[in-house]
Amino acid sequence: MSIGQAKIMGIINLNEDSFYAPSRAASADAFRRRADALLEAGADILDLGPVSSRPGATLVDAEEEWARLEPVAETAARHYPGVTFSIDTFRASVVVMAYQVMGRFWVNDISSGEWDEAMLPVAGRLGLRYIAMHHQGDFATMHRTYVYDDVVESVKQYFRDFSVRAREAGVTDWVLDPGFGFSKSNEDNQTLFDRLDELKSFRRPLLVGVSRKRFIWQPHGLTPDTCGDIVREYEERAAAMGADIIRTHL
Repeated sequence: MSIGQAKIMGIINLNEDSFYAPSRAASADAFRRRADALLEAGADILDLGPVSSRPGATLVDAEEEWARLEPVAETAARHYPGVTFSIDTFRASVVVMAYQVMGRFWVNDISSGEWDEAMLPVAGRLGLRYIAMHHQGDFATMHRTYVYDDVVESVKQYFRDFSVRAREAGVTDWVLDPGFGFSKSNEDNQTLFDRLDELKSFRRPLLVGVSRKRFIWQPHGLTPDTCGDIVREYEERAAAMGADIIRTHL
């Protein structure tokens, strides 16, 4: 399977709370089954999510997050030495512990370093590729609908500001994620998607994660489980508009 010229990032949620059940793998054995299936389907990167970020999710502490990730990190290091992994976390302490087990990986931070002041310096010091995502608010409020005069211009200003913070922290290799489904209405998400090519002006790799998102399935009267065909259409269009990485449930 391929999506244009874009790399495919396959989602593995290491919890029982993420909104799309087939992506869940809450044990090391379940992780291996999910990883093998994604790699066989053509995934280039495997994204590990120990904490659900769905609307209404409960935030667990760092100890619980690491308890979920540690056995999978050990399994990944032992059985998948040539595979590129990303870890979906906003905590610098989790990054440090995972690095000690796995070595290099990508940091996929939905907070763009805003919820843990140590995150960007740690990513910079370790030389890790860093994914920064547009959002507003904190873990509890990031799914609210915020008001924008122009959502695309707001997202662009956000990443202008982020680029300064990243440079100051020594993060030189970062990926831009527009944050579809976070802090935006269905209409804002669609507008941002339709103008996706404008974000290429940053000359950074562009990651698009629209898989099973509400702004795709809700207007069509579908559900996360029944929207696969239309999601694929969006992902193919994103690749055609210049997305470098498609984050997807496959």
